[in-house]
Parts: sequence; C-alpha cells; structure tokens
Amino acid sequence: MSIFRRPDYTSEVTQFIDGLKAQKPTLEAEQRAGRALLWDKQLDRSAEQGFQDGRLEQQAYVYLTGQRPQGS
Repeated sequence: MSIFRRPDYTSEVTQFIDGLKAQKPTLEAEQRAGRALLWDKQLDRSAEQGFQDGRLEQQAYVYLTGQRPQGS
C-alpha cells in the first residue's frame, strides 16, 4: 500500500442511499417491480407496423385548416 493513499471518499448522497438501503432491504426489488410494471414491456411488432402504416402526413403549418379568403 502506498503511503500517499487517501481514504476512500464517499459522498453524502451515496451515504444517504446506502443508509436507505440498509433501513429498507426490499427497496431495490420494489424499484425493479415498478420498472417492470411501467417500462419493461414486450412489443407487438405487427401492431407497431400497423401504427406506422396508419400515420398521416402532417401539414407544414398545422394551424392552417383551409384556403385563405378571397381578397386577402
């Protein structure tokens, strides 16, 4: 070991998270379950293709709904 080695630094945020995990050991499992509930989904490729096929071309100026009145 080097004589110039400093003790390992641990930030306040890391200390807080480590303390939170020590108080509630099921925290990571709950986070993974929540992520699986909302984000980890299997995609239906045929439905995705249908969505892409059903898209309509958007106008260049979306608020222009019709022709301009005569005389303008």
